[in-house]
Parts: sequence; C-alpha cells; structure tokens
Amino acid sequence: MTETHTVVNQPPPLLGRNLFDGNRPLVEAAARTGAEWIADDARALGEVLAGPDAARWAEEAHRYPPVLRTHDRYGNRVDEVDFHPSWHRFMGLAVEHGAHAMPWAEPRPGAHAARAVTLSLLAQTEPGHCCPISMTYAAVPALRAEPALAAEWEPRITSRTYDFGLRPAAGKAGVLLGMAMTEKQGGSDVRANTTAATPTADGMYALRGHKWFCSAPMNDAFLVLAQAPGGLTCFLLPRVLPDGTRNAIRLQRLKDKLGNRSNASAEIELHDALAHRVGDEGRGVSVIIEMVNHTRLDCVIATAAGMRQSVAEATWHAAHRSAFGAKLVDQPLMTQVLADLCVESEAATAVMMRLASAYDAPGDAAFRRLATAVAKYWVCKRGPGHAAEALECLGGNGYIEEAPLARRYREQPLLSIWEGSGNVICLDVLRALGTSPQSTEAFLAEVEPAAAEDARLAAHLDGVKRTLMSGVDQTGARRLTEDLGLALQASLLVRHAPAEVADAFCATRLGPDRGLAYGAVPVKAAKEIVARHLPG
Repeated sequence: MTETHTVVNQPPPLLGRNLFDGNRPLVEAAARTGAEWIADDARALGEVLAGPDAARWAEEAHRYPPVLRTHDRYGNRVDEVDFHPSWHRFMGLAVEHGAHAMPWAEPRPGAHAARAVTLSLLAQTEPGHCCPISMTYAAVPALRAEPALAAEWEPRITSRTYDFGLRPAAGKAGVLLGMAMTEKQGGSDVRANTTAATPTADGMYALRGHKWFCSAPMNDAFLVLAQAPGGLTCFLLPRVLPDGTRNAIRLQRLKDKLGNRSNASAEIELHDALAHRVGDEGRGVSVIIEMVNHTRLDCVIATAAGMRQSVAEATWHAAHRSAFGAKLVDQPLMTQVLADLCVESEAATAVMMRLASAYDAPGDAAFRRLATAVAKYWVCKRGPGHAAEALECLGGNGYIEEAPLARRYREQPLLSIWEGSGNVICLDVLRALGTSPQSTEAFLAEVEPAAAEDARLAAHLDGVKRTLMSGVDQTGARRLTEDLGLALQASLLVRHAPAEVADAFCATRLGPDRGLAYGAVPVKAAKEIVARHLPG
C-alpha cells in the first residue's frame, strides 16, 4: 500500500536552540545589568530547556493538571494535591538553579538581574511552576519584618534542594512559601478581609476564615493577612506544625482556570489554623507589600518571557513555511508583523532587566517604586495581544494544543491580573506620584538622557511632563501609565538596542502615525530585526 501523501512544507521542531545563547537581547541585557556572571549557568539551563524532554514535560504538566485529594481512603482529612511528575521536574530545575532565592542566598552585585535571566528561561518553557517559585523569592523581604522568623526560615528557603511533601519544615532539606491574601468579599481590597486572628497563650495566633485564592497550596508555609486585635496583620502560616500534625487548613476546591493549568490554585478555609505574626499588629499591608512588589517584578519577567517564546515560535515557523511561492518570513507583510512582534519582545526584555537591576541597587529605590507599577501595568497589558498575533502567524497550527502558543495565549492574561489587575496598578501609579515625588524625579531622570537622542521620544516625554504638571485623576490614569511605560521602553532601546530596533519602536509607538495592530506601521530594516530575534 502506498502512502497518500508525504509531509512537506512544515517547520522542523524548534528544539536544540539554546534558550539563553539564542536570545541576543537577553544576553546583552544580562551583561549591561551586571549579571554576566550567570551566563554559564543560564547556558546550561537553556540547553536543558531547549531539548525534547523539556518540551514533553511542559505539555504533560498542562495535559495532566493537579488533582485535589481532600480525604484518604479511610475518611481522614489529608488536603493534598497530586501533581504530574513533569511538574516536579520543572520545580526541581528551578530550585536547583536558584530561581526561588538566588539574591538572598548570594547577595552579590547583579543577583536580582541574574535571577531574572534564570526565571525568564524557565517561564518561556513552562510558566505554571514559576508561581510557587516567585512567591518563595518574594516572601523573604516580607519575612524579614520579623527577624527571628527570618533567621529560622531563610536557611530552608535558600536551599537548592527541592523537597516536596507535607512534613515539618525543620526536617526538610528545602521549603517553598506562598501567599493567600484575597477573600470573596474583598478581592484586591484586602482591608475588607474578615479572617480573624486570635492570640494564643504561646504567642501564636489562631486564624479562622477563608481565602479565595491560595496558589500552590502544597507549599510549606504562606504569608496571609488576617484581622488581629490591633488591625490587619501579616502572618506566617505553616502547612505542618512542628509536632508533625497538619495545620487546620482545609482545601475546599481547586480553581478551574483559563490557563496556568499546571499550577494548583485553591480556595481554603482556616479552622483556627496556627500562625506566627510577621511585623506589628495593624501593619499587615505595609509588611506584605514587600512581597507584592517582588511578585509584580516577576509578572513583568514572566510576560517578557512569554513574548520571547511567542517570537521564537512565530519567526521559526515563518522561516520554514512557504506560501504563495516564497518563505513566509520573506513576504513583506509577514516580515512587518514579525518585526513588530520582535520589537515588542525586546522592549519588554529591556524593561524586565532594568527593573530587576533596580532591586540590586539601594540607590534605585525611588525609581523602582514607580517603575515597578508602570512596568507591571504596561508590559503585562501587552502580553495577551502579543500572544494572539504570534499565534496567528502560525495559522491553524498555532490554535491546537500541541503547539505551545495555545498554552501561552491562555497564560498571558494571568500576569496582567495577578498581583493587581490594570485599574489597581494604575491607582498605585497615582499613589506613587502623589506620595513619593522623588519617585517621579528618579523615573524622569532615567528617561531624559535618551530623549536627547531621539526627537520622537523627546516630544513624547514633553507630553508626559505636561500631564504630570497639570495633574491626573483616575479617569486619566491608564493613559498616563501607558505613556510612562512607553517612555521607559523607548529610552532603554534608544540607549542600548541596535539603531533599527530603537527606530522601529519610536516610529510605531511614539510617532503620529502609530497603528492599532502589529505590523500596521511599516518599519525600516524589518528583515534585520527578525533575523536578530530568530532562534539561534
């Protein structure tokens, strides 16, 4: 029997292309942010993640999502979540390479930027597992509000051993932390929380109430907010108590999410669960905001990572697929779309690395106060549309589950929602502008030098300054935040990217002829831009 057809005109699998070495904007950004020392480790991780095993693990982790077991076969309450082995493989890689705690374990110059490189490689391949990794990283600065607790828990957190399972933290080779703030009635308005915290005779607190979102419920402990006698307070809530009994944390159900399906997110009930106070009573928001800011940084990193994955898949497909007598990548209309997607990805990468480096420098505290909120809003807002356009470059091939862009398309909206959706972040921008004038000054000082090199950026920045001088209320908050984000991206590209990339960004985002869809505004050197971003 003869075959009915031979498979032709399909791209080869995108495998064996090192995720670090093949990403020139990331390699360059690592060098200029003092993180060049991570290159060898990033290269080794990038090689593993580029292989066929990692691709299979990513597919399996999503195809076989976590399963909740509330009781064992005898009727005992266990409240456990079972994960596919491929999930554990990614968790092991992330912990082994320090994505969960590198800056705290090795507080050297460029440590936060180096971690951003590592996390971005992992998030390109399987973003779901990055949630518990991110929360563990972000918990440390908040935990330091209670030095005794930090001294006890940090050595466990910074361990590079992934030790899964519900056991007392003191007996584990490594631990992971999570966070549970939001409740049904309040959402982002955490001051509306009703969970009660009652002091106990031994100095702990008994927490009674519920949490609407508790991501990664198999982590070893959580930072939570509850109403103590002195007001809303932050607590460290362990899953297992020192005597081996399980804390009174009841997993009610797992969320059936649009994306991020490899990661478990639960609704939980606290039945007088025992917790340690972190910081003073009534200071819960100011304590946990340290964790929130670091996880907002990670939202930017993960979005930029997703954009890189989208660009890699789209350019690879177009370079190997022909239609109407030519390779897709050589057809002017497709070249323009691809180049525009590449420019967006490079701008996000530049912001991600500059923002991470600001967490390395104490002198950048004022800049990162405003820049974190601006980047969280603008970069993350751009993620879903970017994924949709990249998916469209693959046509029907991109719309099937076997293609990673289907997963990516569902993942990107989460990063705009998690740790404050758009309006919440814009309100934070207004708060920073109103209460921290030094943040505005630092932000403008960051952007202004590049404005002298590009007239379009200079005109855009003049408009931003006029808006700031006239004052902005909530109705104008989104436009102002968008303009601040564009100014930061443009300034970084003008200073650090190839001229053709910076020119394309300023022409399509700042100029009077800006378009509403990717590829709508023709750019010069589109082929050169695509070649820069094609997986190497």
